[in-house]
Amino acid sequence: MKDPYSILGVSKSASQKEIKSAYRKLAKQYHPDTNPGDDKIADKFKEISAAYNIIGDEKQRARFDRGEIDASGQERAAYGFGGGGGGFRGGQSRSYRQEDDIFGGGAEDIFSEIFGNFRRGGGRGSRPVKGRDKVFAIEVTFSEAAVGSTRRLTLGQGGKTLDVKVPAGIEDGKQIRLKGQGDPGAAGGPPGDILINVTVKPSSVFVRDGDNVIVELPVSLPEAVLGAKVPVPTVDGTVNLKIPAGSNTGSTLRLKGKGIMRAKAGTRGDQLVRLKVVLPETQDEELQDWVSKWSEGHQYDARSKFAGNT
Repeated sequence: MKDPYSILGVSKSASQKEIKSAYRKLAKQYHPDTNPGDDKIADKFKEISAAYNIIGDEKQRARFDRGEIDASGQERAAYGFGGGGGGFRGGQSRSYRQEDDIFGGGAEDIFSEIFGNFRRGGGRGSRPVKGRDKVFAIEVTFSEAAVGSTRRLTLGQGGKTLDVKVPAGIEDGKQIRLKGQGDPGAAGGPPGDILINVTVKPSSVFVRDGDNVIVELPVSLPEAVLGAKVPVPTVDGTVNLKIPAGSNTGSTLRLKGKGIMRAKAGTRGDQLVRLKVVLPETQDEELQDWVSKWSEGHQYDARSKFAGNT
């Protein structure tokens, strides 16, 4: 398998943020949904997802860089001949490809023969091998990530589908693991897993702040001055919010329990609604005349607490 850094087009010194950005760009370009029926594109997408599964996760990346796992995420075989006793010593982790270079080829056969003869002598047969993992990617909306959802995943084998539960509160770039759903193992080994890389689509309305959701809500001048009940979007749908009389731009109102689901605790964060007073887009002469007359007897310093005055 190709080097995951090369597949994603990043250097080995790239930050996790740079790796994530490169993956998202390639995933959108090669996603099967945008290239239906193109097997080459589908294979390329799987290759990109598999590479991100290795170096997109800090722990997996560190293990790969140390040579503990190969580019497919499989454990490398421990190898080395100890002195004196002619046995094996642990702690060295090299790939078969590296050992082929040392011995001039055939190292994999050497390992197979050694371990095969050892096991045959013990009457236990071939070594069990875990099946390969399958890597997929899905994109969910902000609301789906906040409260959880179920998505149907097409596995690409005869139209087989699988309903995947997206955990409530999942963050962008996280991974869902479905144990035992990958390729079957060999010689009695366990099956691999399905790994699903999750992308949370950015929202034009909601911003995540930990377990809270922030929304900037435009309100009219009469609503701000006189107070009103206005509709406001939440991840659960639209609710009516009471705007207190005399509200200002920057005033923040709280909707309890309308934020991100804390899956482990079974509770939710809040939604913080920040008000933004908006004047009419076109000039209103009547409003201007009224404000002009009102201001003659109602002077106040709007910048009294402004940092520029200190």
